[in-house]
Amino acid sequence: MSLKIRLARGGAKKRPYYRIVVADARSPRDGRFIEKIGTFNPLLAKDAAERVVLDTEKAKAWLEKGAQPTDRVARFLDAQGLLKREARSNPKKGEPGKKAQERAAERAAKAAEPAAEEAPAAE
Repeated sequence: MSLKIRLARGGAKKRPYYRIVVADARSPRDGRFIEKIGTFNPLLAKDAAERVVLDTEKAKAWLEKGAQPTDRVARFLDAQGLLKREARSNPKKGEPGKKAQERAAERAAKAAEPAAEEAPAAE
């Protein structure tokens, strides 16, 4: 049985609240879980102490048993010093796609045309 440490969503519509749980990887996101080890409230300020509440002893025990955290939970565990998470780097993520680059090139060409016409007229 592969175990995951992941978030289970609760709360009302547009008011998310998450439990940090250990669950079988095959169980649904908000379904059956083995143990609750913390909570996450994304509506609180990032520096609020109650934003992420995590039982570090339980988390450490589950990590030793082989539970794999999801990316978001790995961030929480890294902040607590329980797990070393490598920073991801994707420099191409912020670049526009092909069509947007073509449109930008067309706009730049159109902007350059009037400037080129004004320069000889000024002489």
